[in-house]
Amino acid sequence: MMLIEQTTVPALALPVQALKNHLRLGTGFADDGMQDGLIESYLRAAMATIEGRIGKALISRDYKWSLDDWRLGGEQALPVAPVQSVTRISLLDRDGQAEVVPVGLYRLVPDMHRPKVQAKGYLLPQVPMDGGIEIEFVAGFGPDWADVPQDLAQAVLMLAAEYYERRHDGGMRADAGLPPGVVTLIERWRTVRVLGGAGA
Repeated sequence: MMLIEQTTVPALALPVQALKNHLRLGTGFADDGMQDGLIESYLRAAMATIEGRIGKALISRDYKWSLDDWRLGGEQALPVAPVQSVTRISLLDRDGQAEVVPVGLYRLVPDMHRPKVQAKGYLLPQVPMDGGIEIEFVAGFGPDWADVPQDLAQAVLMLAAEYYERRHDGGMRADAGLPPGVVTLIERWRTVRVLGGAGA
C-alpha cells in the first residue's frame, strides 16, 4: 500500500500571521517579515507531525492510495480522514493499465475517524489477478485555516512555536515527544485502532 499526497497545502492557507502573533506575545518576536519562510517551514512541520499522530488531514488536498486488493469484499476503509469526496477508483491489471470503476458501483461513507468506500451492491469490483487498485480522494477539514477545528489549530501553533523557539539547539529532542499541552489538545482526535486495524 502506498499513499501519495498529490497536492500540497498552499502557502496562503497557512496561519503565518497567527503564528507571528503567538510568538510576539510569548517571546518578543519582532515582525519584520524577514522570517516568513522560516515560520512557514515550522508550520508545515508542525502540521505534518500532528496529522501523523491523529490520522487526519487539516487542510484539504488530493491523495492517491494504491493497494493490492480490497481489505474486505464489500467495503474499504480509507487511510486519512475526513474525506470530502472520492474522485476516482481505478482497477489496474498486471501491466498497469487502468480501468475506471463506474461511480454507480460504490459510495463514500463519511466518518470523522474511519471513512470508507462501500459497494452499492454486495461486493466491490473484482481486482484483476496480479493487479491492484488506485483510489483518488480529497481529504481535509476544508481549504482554509478557518476550517480547521480550533483545538487542532491551537495545537499546530503551539508546536510550531516550540520548533521555532528551539531552532538554535536543533529543535525538539527526538525522545522528547510532544509538549503536554499539544497532546491534550489532539487527544480526542486520535484514531484508536482495534482488532489490529482490521478495518483499515
